[in-house]
Amino acid sequence: MILYLHGFRSSPLSMKARLTGERMAQLGRSDEFLCPQLPASPKLAMELAFGLVEGVPAETLTIVGSSLGGYYATWMAEKLGCRAVLLNPAVVPMLDLDQHVGVTTAYHSDQPFEFKREYIEELRALAVPQVAQPGRYFLLACTGDEVLDYRDMVAHYAGARQKVVQGSDHAISEYADYLGEVLAFCGVTGEVQ
Repeated sequence: MILYLHGFRSSPLSMKARLTGERMAQLGRSDEFLCPQLPASPKLAMELAFGLVEGVPAETLTIVGSSLGGYYATWMAEKLGCRAVLLNPAVVPMLDLDQHVGVTTAYHSDQPFEFKREYIEELRALAVPQVAQPGRYFLLACTGDEVLDYRDMVAHYAGARQKVVQGSDHAISEYADYLGEVLAFCGVTGEVQ
């Protein structure tokens, strides 16, 4: 089972989420891929995400998180003892997102949403100072990320499997090139049907 958690202002319509879902469908495994629209509140986002995977054995679950979703995926993986793939993850989003308090819109729609000041404290409650079992993590970080510093990611996930891509961007525009490696880490193998 893969639970994909998108980033801030993003959605299940993001390029990486769509490509992952499409590949799972090609493998005949659509029923093993979940990608919810996350609410702006980190607390509510985590309640939704935990509810979706309730009862799923940790050894069969991988959480894939992009940007802020990577921060969420780390918290969940620590709590559940499952694997996590982190795609240019936010390491300290409380600092990065403070400037986004207020009303904004999602990238894939004109739908406005409010990111409230109290959400910063909700994020702080999800902090993982150091991952307990780095071997359960796969970090994909791009040196050309224009939003987050890849060096913070590399340091935070020391000991984890790491793929540092020279160049690229925050969206990981070449994600299709790495999708096979991501899915293999998730335990998804097989030929496209």
